[in-house]
Formats: sequence, structure tokens, C-alpha cells
Amino acid sequence: MSERHVGDRLWFDQMTSPQLAEYVSGAHLVILPFGSIEEHGSHLPLGTDSFQCESIVKRVAAAFGALVLPPIRYGECRTTRRFPGTISLRSETVRAIAEDVMMELARNGVVNVLVLSGHAGSGHMAAIKLGAQGAVERDSRLKVMVLSDCDIAYELAGEEFPANDGHAGQVETSRMLAIRPDLVGDDRPVGESRPPKFMILKDPERYIPTGVMGDPRGASEDKGRRIDDYVVGKLCEMIAENFGLPAKATED
Repeated sequence: MSERHVGDRLWFDQMTSPQLAEYVSGAHLVILPFGSIEEHGSHLPLGTDSFQCESIVKRVAAAFGALVLPPIRYGECRTTRRFPGTISLRSETVRAIAEDVMMELARNGVVNVLVLSGHAGSGHMAAIKLGAQGAVERDSRLKVMVLSDCDIAYELAGEEFPANDGHAGQVETSRMLAIRPDLVGDDRPVGESRPPKFMILKDPERYIPTGVMGDPRGASEDKGRRIDDYVVGKLCEMIAENFGLPAKATED
């Protein structure tokens, strides 16, 4: 299996059918990464959410010897849908993808599933959670945890980073500087407005003309590494607690 093994990380689509059957015969963890193709200001790439999530998933997989599914790099991105480059799926599509993949995992004998999304839009996350709920109701053997790495990263906002930081702001820009600095532009637009809370709007992007919610000018590679270290550490704690699996390490 060595040619399909990268460090302690196992990749679902690089395994043979017999290897997969042997792997899932134990109480192991399978991770499904979700991302998006979405506008992130004029300084971050469209795949920002995917890059961030996949970087975290690699480290977490190494910590638990987890099996990682091919990432789904599309999501529901209603707030930024009218910006050039955003590709937004219908929420029904996201829900169906999440539920179908989880049901197929269950059919293959997988019990523990982590769905980690780099995109944290409310509609997107609701769709994934509904898909997970449907899968769990159909197969009670499944144990599924669904969250965004942003849920953890923004715990630091208000402490180490501005409390009003958000989309394409200092946190996301710092994280991208740590993992893909070659894709981060020098122009750092500041966005001080955002769509009003709880409102259902036809054109929410008019409230965020730059696509940025926050001030990315204070971003740095060091801050990005500290954010991701925090995310990995907290995520490993939750996996160990919720799935009862021992972590081997948290370092890449």
C-alpha cells in the first residue's frame, strides 16, 4: 500500500477495492471535504475556501490515519453569486450530493464520517447538514460530524483578530498567505459593510461591493499558521471526543 500512502494520510480514490474493504473493516474515519468556487475580493483566488479546507483535512487525516475522499469544490454561494467567477449550486443539489455520498459510504461499511467545509455560507451549511441528517435517519449506524473550519478559525476573532473580520478579511488572507502565498495579491481592499442579519435579499452583494468583509491589510503568513494550528488542534479534540478515536499526532 506504500505507493498509495502519503505520510499517514490515506486517499480514498488511490486505493484498490480490496484495500478499501480492508480499511473500512475497522472503526476508522472517512473525511469528506467541501469547498466552493467563489469570489474572495480582488486579492484572493476563487478557490480560497477549498484550499483552506483541504490544507486542514490533510493534517487531520495524518493525525488519525483517516481516509480522505476527493474534495467537492462546489457549494451554495448565494451572497456572492453575482460576482464574476462564483459558481453556486442550488441548495437542493448540495444536500443531495452530501446525502448520496454518505449513503454510499454507509453501503461500503463506513461508520464514522467527518464533513468539513471551507465555505461557511448559511444556506450551504444548512444543505449539508440536512443531507447528513437524511443519511443518519436512513442508516442509524452512521456517526456524522458536520462543520466548517471557519467555525473554529473565527473563535479567534475579537481576541487575536478584529471582531468584525469576515469574508476575505484578515483571517482568510492570513490563512492563504500560509498555504498558497503565490495566489495572494498585493492589493488588499477593505470592506466595512455586510448584508443585514436575518434578511432574505435578492441582491445581498450590493452590501459588499468589494466582496470583502473586514480589513486584510494586517494579514501575515505567521498569523495564518497560528490560525490553522488552532483549527487543527480543536478539530482533533472534537474528533477524538465524538468518534472515540485516538489521535496519533497533530503535526503535518
